[in-house]
Amino acid sequence: MTPNAYAHLENNTLRVDVEREKRSQVPLHHLGAVVCFGNIMISPALMHRCADDGINFVLLDSNGRFKARLESAVSGNIFATSGAISKSSR
Repeated sequence: MTPNAYAHLENNTLRVDVEREKRSQVPLHHLGAVVCFGNIMISPALMHRCADDGINFVLLDSNGRFKARLESAVSGNIFATSGAISKSSR
């Protein structure tokens, strides 16, 4: 996304505004993840909706270095999954 952009939820879409003008609008069901470079503002409503829909955010600084990742909750039992993996690798 463009520096100083504002990403927010509009109906069932992610809308990106730069200097209060619409630059992009994408339906949420087309997204698997959102990658943000530099100084980007993200609305709380968009973050909550993406978390509900399983859409992850990756935050990078202006040089492209990893800063953070926001993921939705993981369901299932981690101990059952790791046990299944260790048995299958034998």
